[in-house]
Amino acid sequence: MKSGKLGINTICTHVGEVEDKQFKGAVSPLYMSSSYAYEDVDVKRYPRYFNTPNQEALCKKIAMLEKSESALIFGSGMAAVSTTMLAFLHKGDHVVLPQTLYGGTYNFVVEEFHKFGIEYSFTEGFSEAEFSEKIKKNTKVIFVETPSNPLMRITDLEMISKLAKQHGIITMIDNTFASPVNQTPADFGIDIMIHSATKYMGGHSDILAGAVAASEEHIKIIWNLAKNLGGSLSDYTVWLLERSMKTMVLRVKAQNKNAKKLARWLEKHPLVEKVYYPRLKSHPDHELAKRQMSGYTGMLSFEINESLNVGDFLKALKMIKPSMSLAGVESTILSPAKTSHALLSAEERKRQNISDGLLRFSVGIEEVEDIISDLEGAFQKVSKMEKI
Repeated sequence: MKSGKLGINTICTHVGEVEDKQFKGAVSPLYMSSSYAYEDVDVKRYPRYFNTPNQEALCKKIAMLEKSESALIFGSGMAAVSTTMLAFLHKGDHVVLPQTLYGGTYNFVVEEFHKFGIEYSFTEGFSEAEFSEKIKKNTKVIFVETPSNPLMRITDLEMISKLAKQHGIITMIDNTFASPVNQTPADFGIDIMIHSATKYMGGHSDILAGAVAASEEHIKIIWNLAKNLGGSLSDYTVWLLERSMKTMVLRVKAQNKNAKKLARWLEKHPLVEKVYYPRLKSHPDHELAKRQMSGYTGMLSFEINESLNVGDFLKALKMIKPSMSLAGVESTILSPAKTSHALLSAEERKRQNISDGLLRFSVGIEEVEDIISDLEGAFQKVSKMEKI
């Protein structure tokens, strides 16, 4: 299907389908072969080369959603992050990143880059001045994550793009928390968009995948490394991801709506110290989020009163699942200090304002009244326990 000016739901539903020429089925056929002919063929296909029929087709959908020329899909979000960074960073190069990052990305940078002779600098905040002062003559990449995990900070993408272009620097964004439904960084001049496709693209907590979208020139550079690192995705998972993405817009919009109501309820709760959600006027980046995002996100974080035991609170929940991942149709919650940011030291977490009482909440598609009821029940149970 040609792009034209297709709506985002139409892109999700139809672009990147594999045509079933034999039986005319309504969904893409699944090609499970790991071995393809090489004589008298237009394309020599091999799963590790990211070009099986299902892989190739799904990349078209992702590229169009991110308003890019091309895309690649990987075995995980971290495979996408690590491969993309290493494709553009070599010995003696330098990268600038915000201090507030997904724990896996932060850990990859601080534990692995020295092995490759790659330098890095973290900004404490998100202003132009803070990014600008970290840029060196050997800076090749600026990598950002917005909204950030887990405090939902927003980085000004237009500012980052202009700053990078002044210095001839490649820009990369982890767009996972927003998804293409809520934010299209290419509109602001960002070069490369990265996703943990496990999250909103997959949306059902049953697959592991990553994605990168960019120009054909940049994707070729990433592919040249990716084929050697071997982080490709199995075709069955590719097929499941394509199926899941058909409903991505519907799911994400429902999660956005629930998150808005939940954030407002939490902000008024006497046992909640602070709520981090960019749609709230109390959020430090609220105005920027309004300008930059077409929707917000189904992700939020909140700090419970220090008198409450986090573990007891999580155990008191009945419907909401304390769970490691995010963005599924079911509501999930976790303690960043014990999961996503557990690899950071207590000092590093403190520097990023990640307290032990902070909880990251992935809002599902349940009735929001049921989500609120479950949280309130846990608050009441734990507060009574503290009084005994």
